[in-house]
Amino acid sequence: METQWFKHLPSTHRYLIEKIKERTITPPYAIGVDFQSDGVGSRGNFWEGEEGNLYLSFCVEEKHLPKDLKLESISIYFSWIMREVLCELGSTVWIKWPNDFYIKNRKIGGVITTKIKETIIGSIGLNILHAPEQFATLDVQIAPQKLVQLFTEKLKEKISWKNVFSKYKIEFQNSLGFTFHLDGKKKLLADAKLLNDGSIEVENRRVYSLRWVR
Repeated sequence: METQWFKHLPSTHRYLIEKIKERTITPPYAIGVDFQSDGVGSRGNFWEGEEGNLYLSFCVEEKHLPKDLKLESISIYFSWIMREVLCELGSTVWIKWPNDFYIKNRKIGGVITTKIKETIIGSIGLNILHAPEQFATLDVQIAPQKLVQLFTEKLKEKISWKNVFSKYKIEFQNSLGFTFHLDGKKKLLADAKLLNDGSIEVENRRVYSLRWVR
């Protein structure tokens, strides 16, 4: 996967979406920055960070992914691939449903995923050196560019969804003491049932994590 690195961008996610729509970038492709000033977080939240943290966006097509992976599972899949890389480096990171990175009980980053026609765009933010109050930093040291290299190499392995989910559903137990947002309200994950595609069933509704943009 070709990778382009910048000193600064307001948002890697918005930049890559723009380039995909302009057709000046074609997947597979990744971009990273040293500093991001107006990043996109979950539920439209603002994500700003200091130099030394990870700000990564990448794009792929379905043919670049394992055949048993459904698009509904893609955010979880990307987060788990990064988790595997970090754990191989000695980290104790775990994934809170659906795709937030945690060290113990504090968030250190997350994943958002967007689909534009046939292109899937994933973005990962990770506190490597710096974290806002009430958040935490990664428990291993690694340069952001090296982490991007390891992640894109792992992504190319096309690890099956079956393999990923067999581990993810065990780790889901760690999420049961936490909440998630549904229609602007906090809900207990302890009241949710994890389904085989990574979605959850709560209050007779099926909830997914993928954000669609067309």
